[in-house]
Amino acid sequence: MRLSEMRQWLTEHDLRLTKSLGQNFLHDGNQLRRIVDAAELSPADKVLEIGPGLGPLTERLIERAGEVLAIEKDARLVGILRQRFTKSAHLQLLHDDALELLQREPRDWSGWKLVANLPYSVASPILVELAQPGRCPERMVATLQLEVAKRILAGPSSPDYGVLTLLLQLHYEPAGMFAIPASCFFPPPEVDSACITLKRRPRPLLNAAECVMFVRVVKRAFSQRRKMMLKLLKEEWRQEAVQAACQAAALEPTVRAEAVPLECFCILSQRLASGGTTV
Repeated sequence: MRLSEMRQWLTEHDLRLTKSLGQNFLHDGNQLRRIVDAAELSPADKVLEIGPGLGPLTERLIERAGEVLAIEKDARLVGILRQRFTKSAHLQLLHDDALELLQREPRDWSGWKLVANLPYSVASPILVELAQPGRCPERMVATLQLEVAKRILAGPSSPDYGVLTLLLQLHYEPAGMFAIPASCFFPPPEVDSACITLKRRPRPLLNAAECVMFVRVVKRAFSQRRKMMLKLLKEEWRQEAVQAACQAAALEPTVRAEAVPLECFCILSQRLASGGTTV
């Protein structure tokens, strides 16, 4: 879908875009191709698309994948999408708030791929909601705000490293990122954008109970970034258990959460899940 076509559809339907819904539509053909290529789609794939808008990415997805489920919140756009793709038998279109749907109706996405230009205001919670142990998509290719992309892909001791980084990297390995200029969108967003690719880890790093503990540990550890992590953890778990877990992870007593790698957070979570009763 070229920019001229996008403008024509909007004009014909007298549709004004809503800023609060993050309606900045990607129209550049080269960038759309790069997104679809990053997904490595085949006719056997099932794809989840969130926020299809006018469908420029959707039309490419249905050409490459066997099944596409697109979730759109704006009823006006749903009407246009149904008109545009009336003959697309393997496209299922839902009119719903994607984040609310994911929270309201948990389902197994492990046989799916996410490929989407996500609404920037809810991109992070959507990705976290999808990245649930045992049912997360095998690959996630998402366009989002560059600042958020950097946080997801960050490493220890980076200012971008934090809770979002760890909640996603527990289940996914970063597999690439490319920037997308604002001029590729209509209307151009006021922030920088990037597309990231996340590949599900071939084997889980933690079991289900340990994953629950991992979330608690990470959120507590980053609750005060300037404070030593050991002291923060002692507010929730017994001192002896925390000290033993930190020793097992070879962590210094003065370390702060931003310097602790994923592997060490996994060890902490395993130790505390196996015997670190709360205070």
